[in-house]
Amino acid sequence: MTMAPPTLYVAVTNHGFGHATRAAAVAATIQAQLPQVRLILATTAPQCCCSPNLEGPFLHRPRAFDVGVLQQDSLTMDKTATLEQLRRIQRMPTHLVAEEAAFLQQERVSLVLADIPPLATRVAEAAGVPCWMMSNFGWDFIYRPWGGGFVAVADWIAECFQRCDRMFRLPFHEPMKAFPTITDVGLTGGSPRYAPDQLRAILAPRVPSPELLSKAKHTVLLTFGGLGLQQIPYQGLSRFPDWQFISFDAQAPELPNLLKITDRCLRPVDVMPLCDRIVSKPGYSTFAEACRLNIPILTLTRQDFAESALLVEGIQAVSHHRILRPTDLLQGTWDFLAQPLLPPRQAMARATDGNQTIAAAVVDYLSTAASQID
Repeated sequence: MTMAPPTLYVAVTNHGFGHATRAAAVAATIQAQLPQVRLILATTAPQCCCSPNLEGPFLHRPRAFDVGVLQQDSLTMDKTATLEQLRRIQRMPTHLVAEEAAFLQQERVSLVLADIPPLATRVAEAAGVPCWMMSNFGWDFIYRPWGGGFVAVADWIAECFQRCDRMFRLPFHEPMKAFPTITDVGLTGGSPRYAPDQLRAILAPRVPSPELLSKAKHTVLLTFGGLGLQQIPYQGLSRFPDWQFISFDAQAPELPNLLKITDRCLRPVDVMPLCDRIVSKPGYSTFAEACRLNIPILTLTRQDFAESALLVEGIQAVSHHRILRPTDLLQGTWDFLAQPLLPPRQAMARATDGNQTIAAAVVDYLSTAASQID
């Protein structure tokens, strides 16, 4: 008898790219601990969002089991279209579940790890395998405050979450009362792949002013998620000629102190070791990676999205920070950059071992449950 390689199915919510990158970071840790694992990533996020986080092989299976929030950019939500799509998914769960459950059985999947599409619990249940989840919030928490038709949707989602076998609750979280079994873990996220000197050597050929890489008064990462923001007033950065700014926005203008990175092989976390502050919209993945590296965060607020308040409270507790209104950015002066950072409210550092904790539990389960074949 020989041991069949265990197969892990990772289902990622159909919302932005942050969930895909943080799930991929955990999957990479699982691969490092259990190299023989067969990994399936079910996500509509493009493969280029997952590949830089994973050194080992994986099957990219484009599947959408939820909606998240439909948005024009990283701050502007379309609730009407979101509710319409949610109701469409509610009307066809039997077909979705049956089709994907058959795929799981065909691929001999041993475990589903989801972040955090509600239907993943029903797919796993239909396939006869456990469903574990990881997140700092559930979609019922996001939708319920919006009232109206979203209340019934939130109730349906909570019922799905009640079928979850184990929830790894990430920091900056809501209570997540729908989940019957919760394990609290530390921060998750990717780790930089280059030392600062290596990174400067990689970036030097593409920097408008190479001397700024090593001599800048401050180096600032501007990151507003995979959807970006409209009308970022980049021209105002000219008021800080001795600062180096870094952006992954391909639409950013050519400025002497702005480095645009369009290379898909580099991730925001890879350039963070050069930065002494980050300007961002609220997002768990960016906040977690910055906190893991002790980099201060200047964050915009985001109205009417319940997770935003949790994230802002979280960085106020554990990180040097400033909280910005969208108008602070959009007025174009960037005056907030010169304002002093506020210290964290807590003296105790946040645990940063989330990847390892989740991976160890998954590896232990897969190693025990691995099937035998002739």
